[in-house]
Amino acid sequence: MARIMVSGASGGIGSALVRALRQRDDEVIALGRDGARLAALDAQPVVLDLAAPESVAPALRSTGAERLDALVHAAGVAEFADVGSSTPESWARQLAVNLTGPAELTRTALPALRRAAGQVVFLNFWAGPTAKPHWAAYAASKFGLGALADALRAEEAAHGVRVTSVFPSCVATPLQRRLREGAGVEYRPGHLNQPEEVAELILTALDASPRTRVNELYLGLPPEGYPPGTPGS
Repeated sequence: MARIMVSGASGGIGSALVRALRQRDDEVIALGRDGARLAALDAQPVVLDLAAPESVAPALRSTGAERLDALVHAAGVAEFADVGSSTPESWARQLAVNLTGPAELTRTALPALRRAAGQVVFLNFWAGPTAKPHWAAYAASKFGLGALADALRAEEAAHGVRVTSVFPSCVATPLQRRLREGAGVEYRPGHLNQPEEVAELILTALDASPRTRVNELYLGLPPEGYPPGTPGS
């Protein structure tokens, strides 16, 4: 039985991953903003908002976890706007939740991960090295997350800590619904990746042999998915 910490556990992908881990009897520390949703999961709940990175260290101390087999970063926010309309508050929020918060969460968890020669999994986005119109802040945060993963992988190899970036395409979550409906695009969840598919891909990384280095995993849209250029695609 592994001990795994999941951020964004009150969201669509995070909660799907927590359920999958609990089905195989892994011990899960579930981090998220929504206490009611966390309480509904069969996991150790920790209410945490990555928009306030300074709150991460105290929250992790409360878990009492001295060893971690894995840390999965499933939290994320997206607020699409052109550069001329983006506010400093929007930039700060997306950079904090998508990049600075994960960096601080990783830093705080590293001693426990090193003791277990554990894994860190970052949930990124398949568009990776491209930034479309209205995506500047979100894309910048995800570019930075990729850099964080690459640097961490090189730094922690000597400690036996493995690092994987998972790049799913559009996923049927409440966030995706909000983005598409806000852009006037029909939300068709059946044409998107499902949270359970992303959870399965994360499990692929977690279940790899300790001698295996799974640096990146990608999950594309199904054939009937949205054409390139639609919001969030």
